[in-house]
Amino acid sequence: MPKLPVISGRDLAKVLTKMGFIMKSQNGSHIILKRETDGLRLSVPDHKELDKGTLNGLIKDAGLSRTELMKLLK
Repeated sequence: MPKLPVISGRDLAKVLTKMGFIMKSQNGSHIILKRETDGLRLSVPDHKELDKGTLNGLIKDAGLSRTELMKLLK
């Protein structure tokens, strides 16, 4: 399994939009994304670097694997 990359919240939001999430709003330092197909809502911190635990939790909630994340980042 590949190591988690160091990415920003905005970069993660871009990856999630490729997966069908839509940016609904930004509340303070958090980007709110929603997937219309199942109504899943994610709150991504708008930080320069996401903590490994936060990133891991968000990709898990979105239904992504680390390998899929790496492919979508390219």
